[in-house]
Amino acid sequence: MVLLSCRFTLYAVDTRGRHSELSTITLRTACPLVDDSKAEEIADKIYNLYNGYTSGKEQQTAYNTLMEVSASMLFRVQHHYNSHYEKFGDFVWRSEDELGPRKAHLILRRLEKVSSHCSTLLRSAYIQSRTDTVPYLFCRSEEVRPPGMVWYSILKDTKIMCEEKMVSLLRNTYGESKGR
Repeated sequence: MVLLSCRFTLYAVDTRGRHSELSTITLRTACPLVDDSKAEEIADKIYNLYNGYTSGKEQQTAYNTLMEVSASMLFRVQHHYNSHYEKFGDFVWRSEDELGPRKAHLILRRLEKVSSHCSTLLRSAYIQSRTDTVPYLFCRSEEVRPPGMVWYSILKDTKIMCEEKMVSLLRNTYGESKGR
């Protein structure tokens, strides 16, 4: 399964502003963030590029556009293309026909990187982006310690003050109808 990672770099800071070794915390989600409105715009753009005679310049524009988006975004572009324009040929067939089998294969094989769980979510009728706020603790020591003191020892032997802070994270919600 391909997971999206949100990384936070943490370090301790003493009263003189010296930093400890960095620590990284990773939050993983089952499906990378997608901008559904942008995916629909790209699907419309690709349809317009594929519609009628497709010049070499239009083929290259379509190819570049589809290669520049993430695999999960490409999956959503395909979903929108097929839901709006399938009567003119599905996304796979049109891509092969308009771009040729080699370029189409380069684009379409990227869809294999999307996990089955994520692809199920990306087939939802509606995807909305929202911001969640997650609490974390910010801790500091008021005491001065000699240089070379190991940071984890400071945390064990010293009175520390912590305060709760918040960090904002973007995420998608998936559903069969538009949420509020």
